[in-house]
Amino acid sequence: MRALRAFCAAAERESFRQAAEELYLTASAVSHQIKHLETELANDLFTRTARGLTLTKSGQALYDDLRPILESLDLVVENHSDLPARGSLRISVKPFFASEILMPRLAQFSQMHPGLDINVDTTGESFESSDASIRLHSSPSISINSDKLFAMCLIPVSSPEFYDSIKVRAGKIVSDFPIIVHDSRPDAWRKWQRSSRIKMPTDSKTIRLDSMIAVARAAEQGLGAALIPRYLVDRWLDTQALVPLFEHELQTNDAYYFSCHPSSKENKALSAFRDWVLKELVFE
Repeated sequence: MRALRAFCAAAERESFRQAAEELYLTASAVSHQIKHLETELANDLFTRTARGLTLTKSGQALYDDLRPILESLDLVVENHSDLPARGSLRISVKPFFASEILMPRLAQFSQMHPGLDINVDTTGESFESSDASIRLHSSPSISINSDKLFAMCLIPVSSPEFYDSIKVRAGKIVSDFPIIVHDSRPDAWRKWQRSSRIKMPTDSKTIRLDSMIAVARAAEQGLGAALIPRYLVDRWLDTQALVPLFEHELQTNDAYYFSCHPSSKENKALSAFRDWVLKELVFE
């Protein structure tokens, strides 16, 4: 039965890893169970490629026969159980937003809905496999329902020691000013310089990183100045792990949106989560 359930989960997710998350197992355990099932049936159930999994013809036939049986078994167990049925919710969020905004507040929602299992996916994959997502958009797709949470503006920050080393004369930074750059916004410092009218050194050392968490950590360690989204850096400022370098903030055309498919409007758990997000995570 475990192997059959693992097979169905992998078939629906087209991923051993996502099936493992759903079943609270390791990906290797799911893979082992399905290999054992294939040996028992003397049939390949999946075609395995670098892109993921696809069902073979035999795998599709097994899934079509098996899924209704497992659903019937779940219903039998539910009918003979005195416990309320559990719900589940899968949310796709970028790692830095999850750690700095969502996680510190999620316990409140979880306590309000003790019968709801919450899976937060920070892999950066499309939210097509999730119930909802929180993402940056300049303008969200009209094919999905989106609620704006807050606009993204970038604030210049550094470690306290780096801040103490900066010298500014007549609107010009005259000391060493290494900058930390996020790969997704390579022109952010140039735009900040133009809008702030504070002239930066032309020979500033540049450190390029591909995640906002890495950018914040590098700034915390004194490697340079960083531009980090407002609200996502509040905890670091409160503890003075980072300090603001200048008052000027760079306004962007992007904003954080809570998005879900129009077809999910009947999902009561998702509706409850959306209401909570719009109450707790709208900062403007």
